[in-house]
Amino acid sequence: MDLVAYLAQGLSVAVTPANLLYCLLGVTLGTAIGVLPGVGPIITISLLLPLTFGLTPEASIIMLAGIFYGAAYGGSTTSILVNLPGEASSAVTCLDGHKMAQQGRAGAALAVAALGSFFAGTVGTLIIAMAGPPLAGIAMRFGAAEYAALVFVALLTTAAMTRGGVVKGVGVALLGMAFGTVGSDVSTGMFRFTFGIPELRDGIEFAVLAVGLFAVAEIIGNIGEPQGTAVSSKAIGRLWPSRDDFRRAWPAVLRGTGLGALLGVLPGAGLAMSSFSAYMVEKSTAKEPERFGEGAVEGVAGPEAANNAASQTAFIPTLLLGVPGSPTMALMLGAFMIHGVQPGPRMMGDHPELFWGLIVSMWIGNLLLVVLNLPLIGIWVRLLQVPYHWLYVFVLAFACVGVFAMGGSQFDLLALVFFGLLGYLLRAAGCNPALFILGFILGPMFETNFRRAMTLSRGDPMVFLERPISLTFVLIGVVVLLATTTSFVRRGRAEAEVA
Repeated sequence: MDLVAYLAQGLSVAVTPANLLYCLLGVTLGTAIGVLPGVGPIITISLLLPLTFGLTPEASIIMLAGIFYGAAYGGSTTSILVNLPGEASSAVTCLDGHKMAQQGRAGAALAVAALGSFFAGTVGTLIIAMAGPPLAGIAMRFGAAEYAALVFVALLTTAAMTRGGVVKGVGVALLGMAFGTVGSDVSTGMFRFTFGIPELRDGIEFAVLAVGLFAVAEIIGNIGEPQGTAVSSKAIGRLWPSRDDFRRAWPAVLRGTGLGALLGVLPGAGLAMSSFSAYMVEKSTAKEPERFGEGAVEGVAGPEAANNAASQTAFIPTLLLGVPGSPTMALMLGAFMIHGVQPGPRMMGDHPELFWGLIVSMWIGNLLLVVLNLPLIGIWVRLLQVPYHWLYVFVLAFACVGVFAMGGSQFDLLALVFFGLLGYLLRAAGCNPALFILGFILGPMFETNFRRAMTLSRGDPMVFLERPISLTFVLIGVVVLLATTTSFVRRGRAEAEVA
């Protein structure tokens, strides 16, 4: 079956009325949360997880994916118009996008961001479609040792590249792994860490953990803090870019697309790194670098293309290897598992309608985002006028109703409060709660494959060094650990000398 036949199968799934509706709902929600600062895709996806139980796997994943890549679009709107990034990946767009708005060229900046994002999203989706079959064939050669080494690298790289330092990052990931081991032992079936609580015998419910760790913790952290946003009412101006804008923007879009597509695949890189890297590339290669920060259209085109390309290619390791490279992808992996689908090299064969339906829906979703972003700019900006304390009341209500409806258990509500407090404490300690989710998801995967590899090798740990693929992953992990530890030690010595 060739690529065209695969895409035709995906099209038949994506264009059903129900899936089209959920695709539209997902990208609309994604755009809205991209506009609103403080309400990111992690919170929204975790909040909606319990509410997707009654949907088909295709409808659920299509909607949640639309929220993820739709948020990358929405963040550019407020970055340009009010100098307030809704998403971290759109922060760099403020530098030149808002300057263009002050010069009366907000319409051109918004159009360049939308068109560049559409091109990058389309290319990123095409890369997934083309890389899927060959990468899945390679992944089919993976054994237990290769998967254990791959999970090790993914966890270590993500922890090392997260703000807060490698020590805190690894510590939070290990804490998440510990919570992931609650329940029955994968080998013996014995209950562990249940403390006599019957509800813990099947493990901790992922949706309850995710909602508490992000949605409830966000509300607790914002109680009593003043909220408000000064929304600019400046005229947007002409919406279509000039010929000179197009001439300057299209090379930046191409470079940003290539860079974002690459960084999106790497564990821990994320959308923010792709957009900031694209901005630095444009500034360093420009003939007039002094234009950047003063309204250079390349400073909008490159980063916006990069973060949207990265938001598409971030699905590659999750879908084809079953290993998420970011916290949001860990939530997506949890959504797959909730619906009884195990992403990985066998997914294309076991669930072709879901895999190819999701890919085709991404093309449809990117087209819908262009339609949503340009004509409805006024509506998105008005969202900033909604008082945050109203928004958080609705978030808390959805969280409690969704979690209780999922199992009808008071224990789930108590667990929701517990993980909300845990998420708040982690943030107060300067740790990233998103790494807890990664550890929770990847920990059991690592344990299962590590123990299986040790069983097959009769307890010989050299099995991880004797196989070329696992050896490569182990070496990458060691290099990352040494590099981050070295920089950590140097920074600590410098601070000690200053003191």
